Formats: sequence, structure tokens, C-alpha cells
Amino acid sequence: MQSEVYEYFLNNHKDILICEDDKEAFKCSQATKFAGYESFILPDFRAVKGDDLRSFYGELIGISKELNSFYKSKAKKKVIITPIKTILNPLPAKSHLKSIFINFGERIEQNEFKDEISRLGYEVVDIVQMQGEISFRGEIIDVFPINSDEPFRILLDIDEVESIRKFDLITQISDKFELESLEISPFIANLNKDEFDKMSQKIKSLQNNSLIDDMNSLGFWVIDSFINYLENFSFISIKDFKESELESLNIPKNLEVLPKAKIYKDLDITFSNELLEFHKEKHIKILASSQAIFESFDLKNSDNVELIKSDLILNLISKDEIIISLNKKASKKRTRKASIVIDELKIGDFVVHENHGIGKFAGLEKITVMGATKEFVSILYQNDDKLLLPVENLNLIDRYIADSGAAILDKLGKGSFAKIKERVRVKLFEIASKIIALAAKRELIKGKVISLNNPLILQEYSEFTSKAGFVYTKDQQSAIDSIIKDFQSGKVMDRLISGDVGFGKTEVAMNASFLTIKNGFQVLFFVPTTLLSSQHYQTLKERFNGFNIDVYKCDRFTSTASKNALKKALNDGKPLICIGTHALLNLKASNLGLIIIDEEHKFGVKQKEKLKELSNNSHLLSMSATPIPRSLNMALSSIKSYSTLLTPPDDRLDVRTIVKEFDEKIIKEAILRELRRGGQIFYVHNHIASINKVKNELLEILPNLKILVLHSKIEQKTTENEIEKFINKEYDLMLCTSIVESGIHMPNANTMIVNNANKFGMADLHQLRGRVGRSSIQGYCYFLIEDKNALSKDSLKRLVALESNSFLGSGSVLAYHDLEIRGGGNLVGEAQSGHIEAIGYSLYLRMLEDEINALLNKKSNTLTNVDIKLSINAFLNSEFIKEDRLRLDLYKRLSKAQDESEIYDIKAEVEDRFGKIDKFSKQFFWLMIIKILAIKHGFKQISNYEMNITLTKLDDSKVVIKSNSKDDDDILEAILIYLRKLDKTK
Repeated sequence: MQSEVYEYFLNNHKDILICEDDKEAFKCSQATKFAGYESFILPDFRAVKGDDLRSFYGELIGISKELNSFYKSKAKKKVIITPIKTILNPLPAKSHLKSIFINFGERIEQNEFKDEISRLGYEVVDIVQMQGEISFRGEIIDVFPINSDEPFRILLDIDEVESIRKFDLITQISDKFELESLEISPFIANLNKDEFDKMSQKIKSLQNNSLIDDMNSLGFWVIDSFINYLENFSFISIKDFKESELESLNIPKNLEVLPKAKIYKDLDITFSNELLEFHKEKHIKILASSQAIFESFDLKNSDNVELIKSDLILNLISKDEIIISLNKKASKKRTRKASIVIDELKIGDFVVHENHGIGKFAGLEKITVMGATKEFVSILYQNDDKLLLPVENLNLIDRYIADSGAAILDKLGKGSFAKIKERVRVKLFEIASKIIALAAKRELIKGKVISLNNPLILQEYSEFTSKAGFVYTKDQQSAIDSIIKDFQSGKVMDRLISGDVGFGKTEVAMNASFLTIKNGFQVLFFVPTTLLSSQHYQTLKERFNGFNIDVYKCDRFTSTASKNALKKALNDGKPLICIGTHALLNLKASNLGLIIIDEEHKFGVKQKEKLKELSNNSHLLSMSATPIPRSLNMALSSIKSYSTLLTPPDDRLDVRTIVKEFDEKIIKEAILRELRRGGQIFYVHNHIASINKVKNELLEILPNLKILVLHSKIEQKTTENEIEKFINKEYDLMLCTSIVESGIHMPNANTMIVNNANKFGMADLHQLRGRVGRSSIQGYCYFLIEDKNALSKDSLKRLVALESNSFLGSGSVLAYHDLEIRGGGNLVGEAQSGHIEAIGYSLYLRMLEDEINALLNKKSNTLTNVDIKLSINAFLNSEFIKEDRLRLDLYKRLSKAQDESEIYDIKAEVEDRFGKIDKFSKQFFWLMIIKILAIKHGFKQISNYEMNITLTKLDDSKVVIKSNSKDDDDILEAILIYLRKLDKTK
């Protein structure tokens, strides 16, 4: 294909080149660029007219951005390269793509500016996380223009632009460097007021079940002045779509197709010195993005070899010439998202208080007592008892996370929670002691050295990695490098790799296995189910094919003859790999070098004990789909090594998310769309009692649908057999209460429908969505709700955010945080679910960390607390930081601070994000510094009566000091002066 494109554009011109999809568009662009054309690639826009376009956010940005660049370009030779489905839509004309400019020192009337920016399609949000978003906070405006890779912060002095600076998406803190001006390009189109009003009226008249009927959802479909590009520009296509599956599209009758290449042919071969030698009579152009690449191949310019510095990927051959590229396709740049609001609490969420147990979060309350106003977190307990927790002590609570989900509220003031905690602490002491003892035992054992020193092994290993079929992600490479280092250390490896399904854990394990076997040792690979055993067996057979490695399988389906052959091979010490379930535990390996355990927490207690015995003097590599919390990782760092795979494979597409009101037509369309491309569907209905009723409803919509029903009350063996049938495509749709098996790879199921999505937590929805689109196939996730009018404003906002935020935003950071906490519990295992239910994962893990740190003589991370009873006004002002969730997050971070510098950093961040702080907020920051200093000097309470201030020590001794007046400032100053003096005398 590249040969036709290159040859045509060397001597001809067209404004538009039409292809089928993104992959073809990329290849075409490499050829047109090398032919001297500036090339603008439109995304593959596959929405159907009337679709809610929030879930096509990336494509809309791509269309506006590329067309804008096309019109701005002064190049004489320029071309738009577009997938056919994109160009058949009316698209923005040049007049729609005018940018607006903000200049230093100019006056901005905020209400007018809000109207203007909304007519560009920008969405007003609390925190700017993605392109096309804007937020207004008093005199601070944050905006992320679609024409920039970075967001900007505009600071106004009343209505004059005082500064324009970039800010960091993760920390939300701005640069010091100020800019003169800022260009903001339209997200959808730049409409005047009349056009905008006309568009809004048309949207209202549409019969659509979108959650929000606005420009971002539906505007694209109803803007009359968009133009047909094929009527206004010259065009040519790389193929005749009339003969393809796309023939049903409204393809122009005058579609000109690229002629066959006469001079050039596509060259499907990788570069080698043999290639140079074989074609030495030809002129050879070699492309590479850097001099270092040329040097790595030891290449120099010569009579027939021309080195060209270029990042293009183009491989062509003619009678006289070869063009060959040494470049690899660059990794897809994924937008980083803000992670400020990680542990977001919603009203009604269960929380666990360190001293009072499980309660229900009821929001923030401002209370004035004796003229002093403070903010409290309100928590409800049994019998509607209410605990008011001062926000400075927010570190005492965590969201309650446990596998059952449903929590029982504790009673306030009964002391029963303290008894539960003590029982758990005793058990955790035992667990921590066992973990440390096992680590100490392994430390004394000499590990088998597995090395790459043998040139033959190194050569074979190099060939093995090159045949992976993809470039390793940086996380995969880092994990592999760490394993090789462990293997060569002379100690016994104990490493855990965590990462989602499809992120490449098995490939890392196969690297470790390959090296172990080539060094003459045996590998046992344990998995919890026969289904996983079969899946991994096929993967291993294919991956090790051609490398003279014997692959065995051992589970309940393995024949006696095969088991006997395996026993003999293991007994003879023959280098091999065997994958299997717990059935493998009954076999003895005489030359064992490596044990791999997938999802260890899914094995029974006795099986785990056997695994521990077996792995005493062998290298151990564990794999888990759930990550481990960083703090627990730190606590266990001297005991176990960790590698985390967080980078998705480069060909992984973000899941297309659609939130709609329940409608049989949508369900039918979603199912048929997936079946048409040969795929399967997950339908999540989280209510066992009515699941068969839903099955009958689905059969009424599509009578021939083959439906598998699965839920927790169906026994394990049946579930496993049925899932295997689903994987073998004996069913079209899995109707289940939740996705039954997260560790099992089901690459053919790429559409998910979630019924009553509003009844799930955000973290749950993110986790569910992560079950589809795990390969290079586009995943679709439909979140269905009963009645959008019954949703609270907050719920509506959250669900809408899910549509445009298909990748990692604060919600999925939260989902990841949930998973980490569960992963920490899984790591400990040992049937601890009862204890975890009683106090929740978060507190359970904090207590475990404390026990491990105590046994290792490390400092505990648990903060001691100070009861501050001062009659002063101290809170983050809601006039200043309006959103409760943002104040709550700041309170949480401040309450967890252990050093004064952390408080000053957060104060600087708040001033940067929200503007100059008021008196009450300033006093709250002083209060947090007092808390840190008081803990440092062993005080447990600080109180005052008018000018008299009492500081009570841990031993109940008291210090009384006096302030100059009853003013808040003077009281705070007196305490700070006293505590700072103690600092100096230490």
C-alpha cells in the first residue's frame, strides 16, 4: 500500500487521501510525508448519527485539531489523510475553527468569557483533567486547550489578566514561568450566539436518551453549517470501498482509486547487513530517528548508502533503489490525569474510625460553639448516634472496603470495637512473625545461579525476546531486568509481579522460565483452575515452539500415561516446564529451579502450606492481577521484592463508554454490534433473584441468543466448565451478577452491559469496565440507568464523567486504590476474611504494617493524635473552596501530614489553585502546624479558656501559658511560640 501512495504523491496532488482505518492512515502518512507532503491524519470516527458523542471525545478533539492545523499550514503540498467513515460526515469548516486568544494585561468580563468558551464546546468542571475542560474558581481560570498538550492557569486581578502559566495535571500546581498570551482552539466548533441558540433548539427537539442533552453530547450532529469535504476538496482513495464490507456507506460515485504502483513495491523484510550486501548495486536510503541508531548498526554514508535522519517508517524497493527504516512505531502517548481526589468520600459511604469502628459518612458540617466556628466530618453509627470528627483528625478514618460490601454499623461508646481490634492485632502479630521467619529462613539458603554468561544462552534468549511479537512495555522490561538480577545474586528470589490481565505478566514469567530451563533447571507453574491451566499451556506451547523446550500440563484432565511421562521426566532431572493446578503438588521435581504461582490467594490453606514447603530453596515468582499498596510494599521491602505492571500494551484501545437510560433498542443494538464482529457479551445484573427474569427478557429481544447464566450460588466446578464453554464460543452472552473470574483471559468478549449502573460504586464501575477491551479490539461498555431524572446532580456528574474519561482519571485512580487495598489483604491470605469484614481492609493493612515495622524495629507510620479544643475560627472556607469533595481531600492530606514542610507545600498549592487565602483558612493551616509540633513534643490535648491555654502531656501533666488577648491570632501565636521554644531546647 505504501508503494502506491508514495509513487502517486511524488508526481500528483490531492487534498484528501481516503483509507479504511487508523492503521492504514498511519502507513499512508509515512509515505506522503516522505514524498514531501505535510500530512494531517483525521481519527477513525465510527459514531452513528444520533450517538451520544461524549464517548467519542478523543475523535472529536482529533478532528478539530487536525483540521485547524490543516487550514493554518502554509505548506504548498499538504494532504488530509482520513478513514472513510470520518470523511463521510459533515465536518467543521474553516470558519468554525477560529481560535480565541487571551493576552497578558487584557480585560476579561467573566460572564461573557464563560458564554464564549461554552460556544467552543468546552465543558465546565471542578478540576481540569482533560483537553476541552475549563474551571472557574473566583479569580482563577484553569483551561486545557485542545491545541496544547498542557493545561493553563489564568489569574485575574478583578477583571484584568495578571498572569498566564502552565500547570501540572497530576499535582495541579502551576509553573513559575509566565506567558504573554494563550490560544484556545474550539473543541467542537466556534459558533456565534445565533448558531449556538439554533443548535441548542435542535438538540432539544431530538428524541434522545442521553444523560445530558448539550453541545458535547449531540451538537456535532445538528450544526447546519458543517460542510461536506468531498464536495469542497479533491480526493483519492487507496481502495474501492464498493467491493468491501463498507459498501453500504454512502460512498461517492466519483471515487477515484490510487493506481497500482509501477516503480515501487512494498518491502516486507527487516534490516540486516546481508540485505546491504545483496543489494549493493542499488541506491539504499536508510531512515533512523537518531545518529545513535545508525551507530548501533555501525552504518556510515557511502557511495550507495544514504543515511537520512527521519522518524518515518517506510520500506520500499524498486529496480534502482531501496528505502528502509530502522525506526519502530512510537508508543501511544496517554494523557496523564489528575490524581488529587483519590480517596473521594460520598455521603452514605461506609467508613471505619480507628477507635469507634464502622459508621456511615454523612458529610461535612460547620458548627459554631461559643463564638468559634469549625468544620467537622459527620459520621452516623447504630441507633442514629452521630460522631462529629474535627477535620484536623480526618486521618483517623478510612473508607470501609471489604469483600462482602455490606457493612454492619458499630455502636458508639460501647468499647466493643476496641476488643475486636485487639483480637485482630494478636492475629496480625502471628501473621507478621510467620512472614518474617519465612523470609529469614530463605535468606540463609543459597540460591541456584541462573545466568546469561553463556554466549549460546544469550544468543537464544535474544532470539526468544525478539519473537515476542511486540515491544515490551517499560514496566515489563523493568520486571524482567529485576528477575535476571535476582537470578544472578546467589540468593533465593521471592518476587511478586502485579498487573491487570493483558498487561503482560505471563510474558515476564516466560522470560524467567526460558532462562531457568536453558540453565538446566526445571520450572513448575501453578495456577488455581484447570481453565487457566489450559489457557497458559497453549500460550507456553506456542511461545516456546522452536526453542527445544518441553512443556507439560498436569490437572484433573491429564491422562495417567501423560502423568507418568511427566513423573519420569521430573525424576530424571530433565529441564522442562510443567503448568498445572494443585495436582502438581503431588509430584516431586529432582532439579527444581523456579516455581511460578499465579493468583496465590485463590489456593486453599493446605495447598499454600505445601507450596511454601516446595519453594523453600527454589526461586519463587508470584503473579497477581491485583496490585499491592505502596505502604505495605515498603513495610515488606526487606522480605519480598515487587514489580508492578501499570503500562498498558501499546495497541490497547481505551474502552468506549456509553451511559444511557434503559432501552431495549440500545441493548439489542449493542448485542448485535458485538455479534456482527464475531464477539461475545457480558451482561451484568447484580440481583440473583431476578436474573432468570432478565434472561427471558433478553430472549424476547433476541430469541436465538445463546445465554450463559452465572452467579455466586452456582458451584465452582460447574462455573469453571461453563466458562470454558463460553471461551469456546458455545454461548453468545454471559449474564452474571459480577464478572466471575477476573484472572481468566476472555479476549473475545468485548462488550459489557451493566444494568442499574447507578447502584454500583464508581470504583466498581471502573473495575467492571476494565474487563473488556483487553486486547487490540475496541471494547464497549454500556452503563444503563432506570431514570435520569431520579439521579442526584452529583450522581449524574459522575456518570457523565465516566463517558468521556475512558482511561485513568480520578475515578479509576480510586478503583486502583481499592484494588491495591484488596491486593494487600490477598497477600496476607490465611482465611482472614472474618477479621477484614470486622474492621475493613484499610485499617487491617495499617495494623499489619505496624506489626511488621515493630518486629523489624522500623518506625511506625501510624500518627498519634492530639485533641485540639481551642475557641478559634479555623476551617477551609467554603466561599474560597466551594466543592466539599475538594475541601475534604485537602483536610485528609493535611491531617496525614507529619512534617511542617508538608503543610507549607499544601498551603502554597491551595493559594496557587484557589487564590489568596482568607483569615479562617490561614488559621486552619496554623492549627495543623500546632498539631504536628504538639505530637512531636508529646502532648495529647490543647485547650483554652479565654487567654489561658492548657497543654496536656501523655502522662497527664499540664503546662499553662497565656496569650496577649482572646483574639484567634494571639492564641495561635502564643502556642506556636511555646512549641517552637521546645524545638530549640531539644
